[in-house]
Amino acid sequence: MSHTVREKSRLLARVRRIRGQIEAIERGLDAEIGCADVLMLIASARGAMNGLMAEVMEDHVRSHVIDPAHETDQARAQGAQDLIDAIRSYLK
Repeated sequence: MSHTVREKSRLLARVRRIRGQIEAIERGLDAEIGCADVLMLIASARGAMNGLMAEVMEDHVRSHVIDPAHETDQARAQGAQDLIDAIRSYLK
């Protein structure tokens, strides 16, 4: 079973929140709100997308590459954890 299927409801909830944020951008532009407010809405949506991307990528590493929690080789486990940490850091 794919990790996206196991986490389907949680991932879909995040996508729905992101959709709401995108719709808020659209409403803001339609209402001609200030550019600073539009930029804040865009930044929020981008952060939410990055968070979703980081979560799916982390789950992918743990499911298809190596799960540091279940790896007996400490060097490989540390390498996998370093990769997961780098993904989280990059997508903040």
